[in-house]
Amino acid sequence: MGQSTNSYLALLVLLLSLGWAQRSDTDRKRPSCGRCDLQLSCDCSNGGFIHVPLVPDRALTLDLSFNNITEVLADDLTGHMSLRALSLHGNRLAVIHPSAFDCLWSLEKLDLSDNRLTDINYKWFTKLGALQQLNLLDNPYSSLGSPAFQSLVRLRRLDFGGPALVELKRGDLLGLTELEELTMHANNLARYESGALADMWPLGRVTLSLHEPFLTNTALASAVLADVSYPNTPLVLEDLHLVGNESIQPFKETAKRRIRSITLRNLSMSDEAIVDLLIVTDGVPLTFLSMEDITLTGEGRWERASWTDHRGVDEFFVQNIVVLDVFQFVSFLELKFLLQIPRKVSVLNSQVFVIPCLSARLLVSMQYLDLSDNLLTDLTLTEMLCNGDGTLKDLRVLNISGNILKSVSTINRLVAKLSKLTHLDISRNGYSSMPQGCSWPHTLRHLNISGAKLTTITSCLPTTLEVLDLSNNGLKSFVLFLPVLRELHLSGNKFLSLPHGWLFPNLQTLTIQSNTLNMFGNSDLQSYRRLQSLQAGQNKFVCSCDFVDFLQSGFKGAGDVSITDRKESYICDSPLYLQGEPVGQVSLSIVECHQVLFVSVSCGVALCVALLLCFVLWRLHAFWYLKMTWAWIKAKRSSKRRRKRDRTGAEALLSFDAFVSYSERDASWVENFLVPELEEPRENADDSSNPRSSRSLTLCLHKRDFLPGYWIMDNIMSAMERSRRTIFILSQNFVESDWCRYELDFSHFWLFDGNAGGEAAILILLEPLSKDDIPKRFCKLRKLMSSTTYLEWPQEEERSGEFWKSLREALRLEEEDE
Repeated sequence: MGQSTNSYLALLVLLLSLGWAQRSDTDRKRPSCGRCDLQLSCDCSNGGFIHVPLVPDRALTLDLSFNNITEVLADDLTGHMSLRALSLHGNRLAVIHPSAFDCLWSLEKLDLSDNRLTDINYKWFTKLGALQQLNLLDNPYSSLGSPAFQSLVRLRRLDFGGPALVELKRGDLLGLTELEELTMHANNLARYESGALADMWPLGRVTLSLHEPFLTNTALASAVLADVSYPNTPLVLEDLHLVGNESIQPFKETAKRRIRSITLRNLSMSDEAIVDLLIVTDGVPLTFLSMEDITLTGEGRWERASWTDHRGVDEFFVQNIVVLDVFQFVSFLELKFLLQIPRKVSVLNSQVFVIPCLSARLLVSMQYLDLSDNLLTDLTLTEMLCNGDGTLKDLRVLNISGNILKSVSTINRLVAKLSKLTHLDISRNGYSSMPQGCSWPHTLRHLNISGAKLTTITSCLPTTLEVLDLSNNGLKSFVLFLPVLRELHLSGNKFLSLPHGWLFPNLQTLTIQSNTLNMFGNSDLQSYRRLQSLQAGQNKFVCSCDFVDFLQSGFKGAGDVSITDRKESYICDSPLYLQGEPVGQVSLSIVECHQVLFVSVSCGVALCVALLLCFVLWRLHAFWYLKMTWAWIKAKRSSKRRRKRDRTGAEALLSFDAFVSYSERDASWVENFLVPELEEPRENADDSSNPRSSRSLTLCLHKRDFLPGYWIMDNIMSAMERSRRTIFILSQNFVESDWCRYELDFSHFWLFDGNAGGEAAILILLEPLSKDDIPKRFCKLRKLMSSTTYLEWPQEEERSGEFWKSLREALRLEEEDE
């Protein structure tokens, strides 16, 4: 028995281990979502996820809508203590672990709508003390079950219900108080305990979908309305089909509780039902009546309700109304008892093409009239306003945007006598021009002509305007003085620059988005004396240094004008390498932003470096070397040209026994000693046995043998090429002579160029001169003194004979070699 028990325990441990390993594998396979912005908002919608993906723990909002998530596990959201909003809308969610949301202490908004939750578990919400909005719509649960929301003490908005909801019991919503908005979809509600919704008082706004109860169970519908009807609670009823007196009966409960605001949305209704509704609400202080997305049937027979009292109705709102068999409807004149009451009437997108002048005259209390998105033309508007005779004399706001109007002058004529008109919206019509002069009511302060086809503006615009909207036209300029204008909207035009500020001395708000602005700066805004808010995003900005610096300072709140639109809308269009970059993230270098300064500094640095380099080169005598090298190259080229002209051979070129290089200051020694000794024949030669030692030599001296008219370098090179040897008369004067340096270097080049054989250079020291006494820049002279035997001019006269003998021997050596 003990062995069997141990086996069972081992098997259990093995199964638990396998389960844990499988769970770990699942965790490792969880996908990640990297679509998080700088505001820590992660948009992971439509990502095809089947599990809750991994996102940063610091995320504030997480949108997982429209995925294929079927389950939320206990640790899927672990670590997200800072999460404020979570949306799981539109998934296939069927299972949520009881502790899945336990760590979401900061969660304020939770959307679980449009999933497959078959029951609501109160454990999901026990730790969500900060939750303010909860959406449970369109899930297949049939009832709420036990009190699921008792722990949600801060809940202010609750949406629940769906096609499957059939039962609502008292206590299901226990604990919910002070809701600001309640939405319940209960089109198929079959069982309702009276008082189930009554515990939530006070209620801010209630939206109910009660299609079937209004059709088949008016008692249930009445019970529901009785629990949510309060005088100051707006009531919205959706998905109704009101065709007779029976379907109107639930409204008696709202009438009893003196409700003041009713909205009927997405319904079909007959004229008979409208009459019955007016009768039911007779004497009720109803101030607001709205009908949206309504299909109206019948013939417009309103006589039975003509005696009812609805003097409390202040606002009447109709949107998206379709009248079947409209041509069978009788005149609205029979609604005179109702038309004379409201001060505010809106009939939007209802295919209204005309209101007869007689009907318009009934609107004696009208102060606000909105007929936008209909089919009014200049002709039918003329009929509605009774050809501009001042009908609707108390009208203050007129909105006729989105119709088929084409003439500004016609509108001006029709409203000229509306002496109390302050707001006029004629936007989204087909105007292409405006007259030069107009006569508007002197009370007009707000004018909207956006979304038209205007390309220019004229003085037709009234100077009394405080708010002017000319967005989405084709304007390129604005030159009109409007002294009291506070707001100007010019987005969606073709402005290349901001309008001149002196035209609007009181302007406080300017919007000029989606134009063709390239840039603007502080100088442009200084002309606006009172401008406080600017919106100029979505333009084609040239990101210059000044513009980027100005805009980034504006984003930080610097300056008197605040940039109030999103900084992400300011995008660079040029230069090309910055195209598409947000201006707020652009960082330009000093080279791009301060080119003049950079060039000046660079040139200054370069000049200093050049001066320093020149000083170093001067100290190293580099310029002298370059000068000598250039001279030698030119002389060498001249020598080659001479060789081409004379190809008689090397012997024909040798005209001198030696070229004598000396300083001009040593010329007396050369002329008085050297030339007579070598060029004049000797009669008393010491070596008479050798006739060559006594024969005269031919010397080349620059003073007598250089050809006049030739470049001196050519003469030096030619003299060396035509001489067997080069004699250098060395002295301190020689070292200080540039021309002697040229001759010395040319001799060196000549020696190593292969055109001179043996030791071509003969050095004669006129005065004691050691190698160390010669400056280091005379490198070739120092080299020759180290490698070549030189002759010293004796200071004692008796040793001069030996000197001349040695010199002749050196010159004769070349002849013997030949």
